[in-house]
Amino acid sequence: MPSNDPMRDSFTFWTRDKLRYGDTDRQGHVNNAVYATFFETGRVEVLHAGEAPPPAGTAFVLAQIAIDFRREMNWPGEVEIGTAVEGLGNSSIRLRQGVFQNGVLCASAAAVIVLMDEATRRSTPLPDDMRGRLAAHVRTSPADA
Repeated sequence: MPSNDPMRDSFTFWTRDKLRYGDTDRQGHVNNAVYATFFETGRVEVLHAGEAPPPAGTAFVLAQIAIDFRREMNWPGEVEIGTAVEGLGNSSIRLRQGVFQNGVLCASAAAVIVLMDEATRRSTPLPDDMRGRLAAHVRTSPADA
């Protein structure tokens, strides 16, 4: 596996989350389903609390996520979640993410988020101001995990 340093450098947004005892399973490591929650934390930090909150009457929906599990995580501790904008479509945002424990990559993900009109329940174009804020963070070639 390549060095983790280049991958860490490919993320423009970072947040942390605490591992909870309840995140563990019978094998004593963090359950695979919890990883999706960590990736959600990273997306929410960027989109809702950060660079691109959805305009009134719209919402972001997760259209696709692919998770590659690399190493197990163990309680107790915390994780760092890195997120990068990989590209922008008409109504979609492609993200690349990584979850690290103690500086070591444990999982990576590729996700597609779509902006949806809450009244019609259909995709709607990203507003120009949102597109501009996110375009400033697009990484054209993030390192694959």
